[in-house]
Amino acid sequence: MAKYSSKPATIQTSADEAFQRLTNISAFQERINSIPEEQKKQIGDLKFTEDSITLNTPQVGEIQFNVIERTAPSRLVFSAAKSPVPLTLAVNLSGKSDTETEITSVIDVEIPAMLRPLIGSKMQEAAEKFNELILTICNN
Repeated sequence: MAKYSSKPATIQTSADEAFQRLTNISAFQERINSIPEEQKKQIGDLKFTEDSITLNTPQVGEIQFNVIERTAPSRLVFSAAKSPVPLTLAVNLSGKSDTETEITSVIDVEIPAMLRPLIGSKMQEAAEKFNELILTICNN
């Protein structure tokens, strides 16, 4: 398996509050609807249910991520249900203080070693973009 981690980013809220916002997945749609149109275009086509996120990309098509782990207040893990390869996506929360939390997104994907140089940069970009989505959700 290969792991791709986003750069850590800090939000101005406690880890408990950030975790509560993230675990209420069905509320993501409302938050996405409230962000500026330009940011929506960067995020792409997303649908949210109580326990899943579905995204549609031109490169891969539709991928559904289902919640498989909720560890308050430090970790939320999704597993790709409709993916060409086994893939998990984790959001790690680390409380720096009562008013600051560091967030890092990690993609763990099973790809052959010979393909890593070809798609590694895309997976790294995906980890960064997912972290941006999480930051947008937690800050709204």
